[in-house]
Amino acid sequence: MVLHPLEGQHEPLGVDSIWALYAVALGLGTAETVYDTAAQSILPRVVRRDQLSRANGRLYAVELSANEFVGPPLSGFLVAAGVIAAFAAPGVLWLVAVVVLWPMRGSFRAGTADPGAGAKPEPEPGRAGDGRRTVRKRRIATVGTEIAEGLRFAWGNRLLRTFAMMTGGFNLASSAVMAIIVLFAVGPGSPMGLSEPAFGVLLATMAGGSVVGSFLVEGMERRFGRVVLIFGSVLTGALMVGTPALTTNPFLIGAAFVLGGVGVVASNVVMVSLRQRITPDRLPGRVNSAYRLVAWGTRPLGALLGGLVAEVWGLRAVFAVAAVVMLSLLTGMTVVRGRAMEDAEREAAEREESNDGPGTPEQVDPASSETHHTQS
Repeated sequence: MVLHPLEGQHEPLGVDSIWALYAVALGLGTAETVYDTAAQSILPRVVRRDQLSRANGRLYAVELSANEFVGPPLSGFLVAAGVIAAFAAPGVLWLVAVVVLWPMRGSFRAGTADPGAGAKPEPEPGRAGDGRRTVRKRRIATVGTEIAEGLRFAWGNRLLRTFAMMTGGFNLASSAVMAIIVLFAVGPGSPMGLSEPAFGVLLATMAGGSVVGSFLVEGMERRFGRVVLIFGSVLTGALMVGTPALTTNPFLIGAAFVLGGVGVVASNVVMVSLRQRITPDRLPGRVNSAYRLVAWGTRPLGALLGGLVAEVWGLRAVFAVAAVVMLSLLTGMTVVRGRAMEDAEREAAEREESNDGPGTPEQVDPASSETHHTQS
């Protein structure tokens, strides 16, 4: 909200434009990372556990619709109205978001680390300066202990570890493709020979499939089960990134993108919802951060890989390599079994029932007077 209006003011403030863009991009990227992690972490405190798949699906639908279908044309109108308007309008929208979020009722404060998990007792205070230094050291030690606890849980849980590695592999392959696809698709000298507007339509097919998938995922989960959805998402992902290696037909590639978009959202909803159900209530932020570090940290590596493969073997080779990487993720299905997910959820429910400590959220079903506890 603060950074975007400043971006439009770089010339009046005498700031070099490229460095202003770098600073704003860094700030926005950091803010979005914090927001995404916090939003996933508080959702189990807003809805019941059995409503998480539906809630995550709706959130994906709104986010994708805004990012892919509303945002781009709106930005075109704002740029036509002037640079200041283009950068000030997002700040206004974020202010509206803050106003909407502020009245949300509930306890969203993260819990603390388990006693004995490495936290040291506070020493007796000495002089005033020593006391302040002691408090700072204790806070640093506590933060370090809590981060370590989140990392231990995320990496120590076999399902979460497998999910993170599968998501990281998926992002590695898809980022490699997205890094070079404009060279493959746009321009009279490219293999596909698309114009810029046609390329935009091609990318919109993926976004459209994702929006459709976000609405269908709850029904598909009931009908086919979670294991089938994750397995299918790997296959549709391989189809999405591998089809351009076989054809330059935009209709076939667009159809593969639609199926890939449906599969991506379906697996995301299943994995995120399960992670929210089985993570202890005191750990959601830390576990989500550790998970996303592995799952999303491969994206820049994928872009680098795509460029290197294209340089050595050509553009089509990138799609073939990405498809092989996608198919290799099927090895994770030896861990991702229905019984394993059910056992993890049962253990989380038992842990929740035995935990009467502070920070356990309560959700009330509007259709009944019962009070339900959720485990994030």
